[in-house]
Amino acid sequence: MYGVKVYSDNQYHVYELNDAKSNSWVKVVPERGGIIIGFGVEGEEVLFLNKETLDNPEKNIRGGIPILFPISGQLENGEYEWNGKVYKMRNHGFARNLPWEVTETSQNENDASITIKLKSNNETMEFHPFEFEVTFTYILSGNKLTINQEYSNHSEAPMPIYSGFHPYFKTTSENLTYQTDAKTYLDYNNMQTEKIEGSIDLTGKKESLVLLDAVKKEISFTLPEMKKEIVLTYSDVFKYIVLWTEKDQDFICVEPWMALTNELNKKGELVLIQPGETLSSSFSISVK
Repeated sequence: MYGVKVYSDNQYHVYELNDAKSNSWVKVVPERGGIIIGFGVEGEEVLFLNKETLDNPEKNIRGGIPILFPISGQLENGEYEWNGKVYKMRNHGFARNLPWEVTETSQNENDASITIKLKSNNETMEFHPFEFEVTFTYILSGNKLTINQEYSNHSEAPMPIYSGFHPYFKTTSENLTYQTDAKTYLDYNNMQTEKIEGSIDLTGKKESLVLLDAVKKEISFTLPEMKKEIVLTYSDVFKYIVLWTEKDQDFICVEPWMALTNELNKKGELVLIQPGETLSSSFSISVK
């Protein structure tokens, strides 16, 4: 039996999708960047969350599944040039720091869902001079979380984006084996390209690693504590998987990105949404 409930947690409203049969849940805080703060299966939480960063609106949230829009990663000097004008942009864009609007919730015998929306405004135009509407639908179906996305350009010029997701998976291990057809990764710590041979160890890595050449849009790995396999599947528009952790923190991030960091300056792999058009994509996490 699927359900949707809403409750208050300090200053925020939490929307919880749940399935009594599989004892699964998805918890969303629309006011705090539309973030998913929890995804549990069979009574066990999959995601890491630093609650202190969630409760402090001045901090970027460490944990859950932050939304990366309109960019993933960093910009050199925190800025980029577009049509002769220089704009500033935070790391990973601004969507994770803005409130999203809840437009619909639903529940039936097969799933529960919540749809949230972010629209451009005077504030966003200072960083990204385009009129847009972004709609996400989070769907819980048994052991699977699906995130359907629509990125709509309401401007008169093509709109550049390279969106992504930043899931924090709860684990104490920084050395995992990933099932992927990628053969190489770029190590941002030394800017060297390495072959993937067995496990990938993030121990002592301050910067991230990025899988470069995967063809199949799927990656899986096992969280040792849960003894369950996590399977990520995603649309073709997501070209890369980024791996990252922090020292002495109990998480591994496995992140689908549309382009590499600083792409608004490089301009080689930008996703350009034409005026009046919508880019649709999907990302799902299954626990097996």
